[in-house]
Amino acid sequence: MLEPLTASARTTLPAAVLWDMDGTLVDTEPYWIAAEHELVAEHGGTWSHEQALQLVGNALTVSAEILRTSGGVDLEVDEIVSRLLGRVVEQVRESVPWQPGALALLADLAAAGVPCALVTMSYRELADEVVARAPEGAFATVVTGDEVTRGKPDPEPYLLAAARLGVDPAACVAIEDSPTGIASARAAGVPTLGVEAVLPVPRMDGLSRASSLTRVRPATLARIGAGEVLDLVAPSA
Repeated sequence: MLEPLTASARTTLPAAVLWDMDGTLVDTEPYWIAAEHELVAEHGGTWSHEQALQLVGNALTVSAEILRTSGGVDLEVDEIVSRLLGRVVEQVRESVPWQPGALALLADLAAAGVPCALVTMSYRELADEVVARAPEGAFATVVTGDEVTRGKPDPEPYLLAAARLGVDPAACVAIEDSPTGIASARAAGVPTLGVEAVLPVPRMDGLSRASSLTRVRPATLARIGAGEVLDLVAPSA
């Protein structure tokens, strides 16, 4: 745990931290990919790891349509979503794969009085399972894919999260891992930190990056919220 923040230091922290879930907070992308492979195989189709990576961060209905057209899954979109979601929920109930550093950062933000929101394209059924296993009170609000009209990369999910918290999106910091999620947060005007998980985070003007949440502290987020662009990605060997 970090040293308690002074009153002056508190004023530099973001008004809120807006977290993506799959890949960012929890390493559930392998759960989703396994569920996709199982479903495609059940319908006699083929599905590659490269195709699965293309779905990372998508709205579930978008991913389901791709599984229909490219994976040969002969089910309606809503049924595909239900099957995938149910399988991932089963796996999360067995074990929540927290990303390294995630729980420590949540605890530090709570100690500093910074509210957090979960902003995910997964549905409420799965988000509730993850939140129930997080530290009590870790998230002041949760925005899920079945609660928005336009999912990521549209800015709606992040704008809704900020509105629910009663804060200016520009005064927050978003933590994301996928190109789709990063685009959503930035379109909402939220200073964004891209953390590498399943996919590398490319350099972009104005985008901060980190190779792991273990490299991120409240002070890191304060600097990003104040307009600094940080590159905390370890160089390749």
